[in-house]
Amino acid sequence: MHETPLTALVLSGGGARAAYQVGVLRAIARLRREHTGHRGRLRNPFGVIVGTSAGAINAAALACHADRFEAAVELLARVWHQFRCEQVYRTDSMPSLRPEASWRGLLSVGRAVARWRREQPRSALDNSPLAALLQRLVPLDRLPVLLAQRQLHGLAVTASRYTTGEHVTFYSMHRPVAPWLRQQRIAVPTAITLPHLLASSAIPFIFPPTRIDGDGAAGWYGDGSMRQTAPLSPAIHLGAERLLIIGAGRLHGPPATPPADEAPPTLAQVAGHAMASIFLDALAVDIERMQRINRTLALLPDSARQDTPLRPLESLVIAPSQRIDDIAARHLHCLPPPVLALLHGGQGGQAGALEAAAAPRGAALASYLLFEPPFTQELLALGEADALARRDEIVQFFRWDLTRRQEALAHPDIVLP
Repeated sequence: MHETPLTALVLSGGGARAAYQVGVLRAIARLRREHTGHRGRLRNPFGVIVGTSAGAINAAALACHADRFEAAVELLARVWHQFRCEQVYRTDSMPSLRPEASWRGLLSVGRAVARWRREQPRSALDNSPLAALLQRLVPLDRLPVLLAQRQLHGLAVTASRYTTGEHVTFYSMHRPVAPWLRQQRIAVPTAITLPHLLASSAIPFIFPPTRIDGDGAAGWYGDGSMRQTAPLSPAIHLGAERLLIIGAGRLHGPPATPPADEAPPTLAQVAGHAMASIFLDALAVDIERMQRINRTLALLPDSARQDTPLRPLESLVIAPSQRIDDIAARHLHCLPPPVLALLHGGQGGQAGALEAAAAPRGAALASYLLFEPPFTQELLALGEADALARRDEIVQFFRWDLTRRQEALAHPDIVLP
């Protein structure tokens, strides 16, 4: 059984940046062992697990092992610790990504039209290796059993439907929950499958759209972070009373100061800026909205609060303490040569690597594609360190000290430290 009050884990998107989430979860698992005294009988601390994009993959892996949460976290950690780009995407059969190609060439009207007629590309990269990885990593056939056993209250993943522009939340629950409908946002109860995960993590332009059939929402879907105006909404609709939110980018930081001799942005820089608006901005805005509602509700008298459907939510937000773009800049050389060439104007080989080291202006975009051990391991370590630095907040959020005292009263053989 999951812990009460009903707690949701909300995992945002961000491609390779999602390694950070697993580092945070490793620290949380460690802190729970230390503060509850459990050994080998740890319950799943999250009744609701919600994920978007790469966060949907992490969420589904955790949900499908909800009866052995700590083992699931360690499994995810091993995968992220030794990730390779070829486990996620292929570049060998993509003529548009050969070192001699460039963004300028791809955008040349004549060449682009000719290439389109010849190849009809749907994306820059082929993510078919990811499907094979997910089949091994995420045993979705276990999910209905775990829901029936109430090891988990529900799992939700989100995707964006290209044909209608709707943001769709697909969810599986242990008991019926009425779907919700908002402006350009709908919810669909269903059995979550591999296509749902591939669709949710299909970064626009980078990975191809994925077809989802049935569910009353059949169509072609892309990354769930697109048009996601309310990332916290699914967890709230599914009944969560408190939210643990793990971001994939800094939510607060000092304002950046552009250099005096700033050069015009490269296309890779523009793409990285667009990715940030897709993956990072909506979460920060929704967290601010939740906090503002909490403050407003606190000012209302009890009678007025009873007349509103809004309710205060307890939350804990953990986000990177360092700029992930800066971390990615140190590891650009780990990218496959065709992708590195694409980020740096088609300069392959040593010249491209030197440019990557000297002027990593494509680092923001690269951070979503850097599925390589030096980068993912640094993010794992950062996530673990950031969570451990907030040890007291985490213990208080989960009330683990209180749980330990209650169990000590019920079981006198438990010795408190």
